[in-house]
Amino acid sequence: MVNQKTVLAVTDDVVLPVSSVLTVMEQLGKERFDPLIITQASTINQFPLDSSSVDAVLAISKTSDFPSDKICGEFSRILKPGGTVFVCKNLEGQLEDMQQTIQKRVTLAGFLEPQCVDLKSIKLSTFSLSFGIKAKKPSWKIGSSFALKKPAKVLLKVNLDDDLDLIDEDSLLTEEDLKKPQLPVASGCATTKKACKNCVCGRAEIEEKAVKLGLTDDQIENPQSACGSCGLGDAFRCGTCPYKGLPAFKLGEKVTLSRNFLEADI
Repeated sequence: MVNQKTVLAVTDDVVLPVSSVLTVMEQLGKERFDPLIITQASTINQFPLDSSSVDAVLAISKTSDFPSDKICGEFSRILKPGGTVFVCKNLEGQLEDMQQTIQKRVTLAGFLEPQCVDLKSIKLSTFSLSFGIKAKKPSWKIGSSFALKKPAKVLLKVNLDDDLDLIDEDSLLTEEDLKKPQLPVASGCATTKKACKNCVCGRAEIEEKAVKLGLTDDQIENPQSACGSCGLGDAFRCGTCPYKGLPAFKLGEKVTLSRNFLEADI
C-alpha cells in the first residue's frame, strides 16, 4: 500500500507475538504499518537495515539494560528524519529511576522531546507493560546544512506629541539671575604702590622694616644675590648681606613678610 509505513519491533526476549506489536502500536496511535520483528536484539551490534529506512521503532523489554546506548544509536541510524521511537518496559519497583535512565539514553542518542507514556491500560495476552518512553528523531539529516535567518534590524521609533507641554528654559530664570555680577572694588593698600596713611593691614610695618634694613624698592621687588645664598635664609647669608633679618625668598620674586614678622617671639 502507498500509505503503509514500516515499523521495526525489537525485544530482548525470545518471542514477540505479532498481535502484541499490533496492539501496542494501535494504542500508541500508529496504524496502517508493516511490522518487522527482531527478537533477542540485545545480542545484535547492528540491525540488518539501511539508514533512514523505517518510520518508527518499538522496543519492548523485560530487563533494565535493554536498549543499551549502542542500540539507541542504531535506532537513530535506521529511523527516517522525524521518525518516532517507543521504548516500552515491563518492570516492577522503582519505575521513576528507570524512566529517567531511558530518557537519558535516547537523548544522548540524538532524539528530541523524550516523554513518559502510561501503558498500564494496554492488555496483552503474554505480558503486561508498566510504562513507555516516546522520543522523536530530528527532521534533518546528519551533514545537512541550511541558511540562518538574520533577524531584521528594527530602528528605534520616537513618537513626538506636538501637544506635549514643554517648559521654556528662560522662564525658569529670575530677575536676580539676569543681573550682571558686580566685581568687588579694590580699596586701601591694594590700590597704591605704598601703604596708605591709615594702614591697618600691616603693610606699613613691613615697609618700615625694609627701610630700617636699608633695602631699596628694587631690592624688594626684584631681589638678586651675588653669592646665590641670600634667598636661603639668615643661616646661609654672609655678615654684610642686605637681606639679613628677612625670611627666605626666591630670587627674582618680590620679598614678602608675614603679618607677625614684627611681633616679638616671646
